[in-house]
Amino acid sequence: MSLTRFSFAALPVSPWRNGGGETREIVSWPPGAQDFDWRASIATIAQDGPFSAFTGIDRSITLLEGDGVRLFSAGHIDHQLARVGEPFAFSGDVALEATLLGGASQDFNIMTRRGRQVAEVRRCTAPVTLSSNQAGVLYVLSGVWSLPGGGELRAREGVWWTAAGGEVAPLTADGALLWANITTC
Repeated sequence: MSLTRFSFAALPVSPWRNGGGETREIVSWPPGAQDFDWRASIATIAQDGPFSAFTGIDRSITLLEGDGVRLFSAGHIDHQLARVGEPFAFSGDVALEATLLGGASQDFNIMTRRGRQVAEVRRCTAPVTLSSNQAGVLYVLSGVWSLPGGGELRAREGVWWTAAGGEVAPLTADGALLWANITTC
């Protein structure tokens, strides 16, 4: 079992080229590869602007903090990401416009290369069993969670893995987390 811990505060920050926000990369797998199989990050959208297209990539975005954002591409997507912890999956092939619904928005992002990996992102409030033959990312929205083998996670902390087993369980009644379950095609 190999879980890699991270906290939002310690993730490296990369400003966007267009000046509209920043990304904090959690992991890109495999490490150092030009063409990742899957990638997890947290983005801060600070102003209205374009969302880059990623050909051959499937995406899932989940609001973490803020008022949210409208994602729009004429004839393809018109979605308001306005509820914290509610994932939205879409094709990265489509270039989108992002319009803030208020102030800045912070979002959990999972990208998978189509034909290699598939991700399912869920909000969980009950124990989660990690399968040893799947990869994934957990990010705590609220409460305190136990880790397999000991240790705890709190809000704005998480773990990622490529092979792990065991159970992650809430230790407090307000426990909620995002679970990105990543499987090979």
